[in-house]
Amino acid sequence: MDTSSLVGALVGAQAGALQQQLATRVLKMNIDAEKSVLQLLQPARQAPSSANLAPGVGGNLDISA
Repeated sequence: MDTSSLVGALVGAQAGALQQQLATRVLKMNIDAEKSVLQLLQPARQAPSSANLAPGVGGNLDISA
């Protein structure tokens, strides 16, 4: 192997290592973003939903009469 092939191989290896580092960083950012979205959605999932109830069920009851 001549010197230019070795230099080319080293430059390629460094570029591959940089791409791997960037991919790992982007993956971690995506995981963190998904975690924050799940934290926002978690309280809504725990609250009881009145979407499937009949009209008038769960509303305020006027007992003043």
